[in-house]
Amino acid sequence: MKALILNSGLGQRMGVITNEHPKCMTEISYKNTILSRQLRQLVSFGVEEVVMTTGYYNKVLEEYCNALHLPLKYTFVNNPLYDKTNYIYSIYCAKDALKDDDIILMHGDLVFESRVMEAVIDNENSCMAVSSTLPLPEKDFKAVIKDGRIEKVGIEFFDNAMAAQPLYKLKKEDWLVWLQNIVKFCESDNRKVYAENAFNEVSDKCKIYPCDVQDMLCAEIDTPEDLKVVSQKVAEVNERTVYMCFSTEYIHSGHMAIINKARRLGRLIIGVLSDEAVSSFKRYPLIPFAERKALFENLAGVERVVTQDSLSYAKNLRALKPDYVVHGNDWCEGFQKPIRQEVCEVLAEYGGKLVEYPYSNNPVYKELDANHRAEAAMPDVRRGRLRKLINMKGLVTAMEAHSGITGLIVEKTAVLQDGKTYQFDAMWISSLCDSTAKGKPDIELVDMTSRFRTIDDIMEVTTKPIIFDGDTGGLTEHFVYTVRTLERMGVSMVIIEDKTGLKKNSLFGTEVKQTQDSIENFCAKIQAGKKAQKTKEFMICARIESLILEQGMEDALTRAFAFSGAGADAIMIHSRKKDPAEIFEFVQKFREKNTVTPIVVVPTSFNTVTEQEFKDRGVNVVIYANQLTRTGFPAMQDAARTILENHRAKECDDKCMSIKEIITLIPEE
Repeated sequence: MKALILNSGLGQRMGVITNEHPKCMTEISYKNTILSRQLRQLVSFGVEEVVMTTGYYNKVLEEYCNALHLPLKYTFVNNPLYDKTNYIYSIYCAKDALKDDDIILMHGDLVFESRVMEAVIDNENSCMAVSSTLPLPEKDFKAVIKDGRIEKVGIEFFDNAMAAQPLYKLKKEDWLVWLQNIVKFCESDNRKVYAENAFNEVSDKCKIYPCDVQDMLCAEIDTPEDLKVVSQKVAEVNERTVYMCFSTEYIHSGHMAIINKARRLGRLIIGVLSDEAVSSFKRYPLIPFAERKALFENLAGVERVVTQDSLSYAKNLRALKPDYVVHGNDWCEGFQKPIRQEVCEVLAEYGGKLVEYPYSNNPVYKELDANHRAEAAMPDVRRGRLRKLINMKGLVTAMEAHSGITGLIVEKTAVLQDGKTYQFDAMWISSLCDSTAKGKPDIELVDMTSRFRTIDDIMEVTTKPIIFDGDTGGLTEHFVYTVRTLERMGVSMVIIEDKTGLKKNSLFGTEVKQTQDSIENFCAKIQAGKKAQKTKEFMICARIESLILEQGMEDALTRAFAFSGAGADAIMIHSRKKDPAEIFEFVQKFREKNTVTPIVVVPTSFNTVTEQEFKDRGVNVVIYANQLTRTGFPAMQDAARTILENHRAKECDDKCMSIKEIITLIPEE
């Protein structure tokens, strides 16, 4: 596509303004003339070639264009009869340069905002800029519309007409029809009419459609009065602000395409989601906020970069009041739909507008995302993410997973509430759930080799941190190898309980015989594990069974301080009581002396306490230890019973998730 700019007119109505240069070189804003503004807009839309007709001061005009140093190839065509003909003859003079491509045709005194150019260029048909909202002008162009197409263009038409401006996109097949008639006019010495007169004769073959730009800036400058009015409108356009938000850790060509579109609308402000906001709906970002922010600060055309601390735009929009918010249209459905609705509501409060562009489904971008996801799943990247999340968020949540598919459920399940997205931060690989999935009792019967395979299955398809239920840790000599293996695999934390002998589930409490390890022995096990690990990222959490075994609060606290002193990276306190009072008491008393070591809870029994209440009291990790297992098996049992009762599967189908929905959980790579 090439542009044709008609600059061969005399501009007599501009008075002294055009005494030393063509009208198109009239300054319209700071550092911009009418022409330089047009040319820069063309460059922003990827146009690389300009055919420009000239008249008087043609050398001045050529030197001026070259001095702008824009990435444009110019073809200057002088109309030697510029003072005796209309621009139809200028087009005729340039005809040889205009036969091989689609054309953007405009008059050199036309000023328009970039949204107008975008609407014209993106139109799938040949089109002309018209306005359905502006009154019909007395002496300027109007377009007669019939059956959705432009039938005639001229100053004399008023019936079935819209105000029109000489800004066209002309597909090659339509343009050649018009150009052929222009040639016919000029070679018949009919050179003092508008080029549109030639179009009107062939409009049934040259199919041009109206492109309604409504009240957007699109106006010619014929007089000093026009110059004053349009200059003021340009100043208003230049003061517009545009807001976009990104969470990305890398910038690809798809991002740049939408950023460039946003820049055309006004001064671009980019919001970068904080690490906490990103981790609330995806995974913990590989690149921290400061570096992601710097990516955008170093982009040309980005005026300002700000923090957006949640998925909700409301806070930033009310503070910045941008004229436009730009986003891809991918948020019209899915979990971001309520966020989009909130953006529309906030923009309506002050008259802002939402501009959406088609979301790119380029397979290259999907491959980049897949590669990035694979990097996030690498052990060395994944291992340290839990510690970072605790430090950043204060409280993290983990849901049990016992297979690849349950891992994907934990990875992908998200809900939107109050403008925020909530997801689980980590996965808990439970000894109980792992054993139950294999139909075996929870007595450490499933060996570590089998349990490591479960970790592999989950790690292969997910990216979130993993907390591993290490039961008692076994013999100290065995535990050091478990630590090294888990660390090498990329597990973030192992939790071991201070009991000895054959493991029994803690929820049985004193109903079964359970022996608590001595403080000295358990401290030695912790110290051996810490000495065995190779990185600072891996965490060993000491689980205290004193409250389960009714040994009292003092015993629990004594052990907690001893275990943290021995090097435990976190303390887990457990209870089988529904009343959380003793958990709260432990947390309060531990925090009076130790404000640093993370506290882990598993609220299976005391399940009425909210995450926020845990956080307010000083808890750092909440593990939902067995809910997927406990809900999954009753559902499967019910399905089996339904089929047996009805002797067919139809009645069961209403209870089933579709295979298609299940497949969408499973990554293709």
